[in-house]
Amino acid sequence: MYQQQKKVTAIGTNGSKSKMNLMKSVQNITKEAGSKKHKTKKENAQDNISKSFFKSIKAKCLKGLGSIFNHLNFRVMSTLRNQVQLIGNVGQEPTLTTLESGKKVVRFSLATNEFYKNTKGEKTQDTQWHTVVAWGKTAELIENYVPKGKELALTGKLKSRSYVDSAGLKRNVTEVEASEIVLLGSKSE
Repeated sequence: MYQQQKKVTAIGTNGSKSKMNLMKSVQNITKEAGSKKHKTKKENAQDNISKSFFKSIKAKCLKGLGSIFNHLNFRVMSTLRNQVQLIGNVGQEPTLTTLESGKKVVRFSLATNEFYKNTKGEKTQDTQWHTVVAWGKTAELIENYVPKGKELALTGKLKSRSYVDSAGLKRNVTEVEASEIVLLGSKSE
């Protein structure tokens, strides 16, 4: 039993071995310990202690792996919670506004097209219009290099806000706040 414990400890402290390798070693040693027949009471007692020792190590390994996977899963999911990716054509000239605070914001519309066959088998185009805003350096780049009609790809997130219009009515809008853009199409466009 002492040799088995020593073997597991050596594997567990080796930095190059993963927790999965440690678990496999624990399972193999546990199987070896249970496969011998005609044991004395003392040997059976030692085997029981050995099995419980390995079960506790296995449980700790699984718990450690679970927390690692949960952490990675959370990191991936938190970046996907509010993410939008669009490819389309700019519908109106981007307009740059400098706020009182000195921040720059650009606003423009983007048309995305989706094609499908209708019930008659005819190819149909569905166009969706999106209001896009961008801030800071991204806003300046868009204002300088993105004309009406330019095809682009963008990544951003959805932002909802409300305001009171000139008639005194409360309006709700949802916009795409662009964080990255990629200009598509030829250089001559």
